Amino acid sequence: MKHASTATLDQLEPLLAQLRGLAGLTERRRGIFYRRSSAFLHFHEDPAGLFADVRGPDGDFDRLAATTAEDQAAVLAHVTDRLAAGG
Repeated sequence: MKHASTATLDQLEPLLAQLRGLAGLTERRRGIFYRRSSAFLHFHEDPAGLFADVRGPDGDFDRLAATTAEDQAAVLAHVTDRLAAGG
């Protein structure tokens, strides 16, 4: 599974814009977000669709579908919950 291309990130731009508005996240490169000094969120693409990897409380990344508008809403909710949980 490869990291999201520029064209893929263009498709995700509405979600990226919402993520940029969340306190506690810094977009160091387009589509790659950090929380403090740690990588927190990035995107992948493959024939099965688009995916977001979000760092979980255990330090591992949780892979979430990000292809549809519903998927992207779920990604945003998951990220918001993770940020609110701290840690």
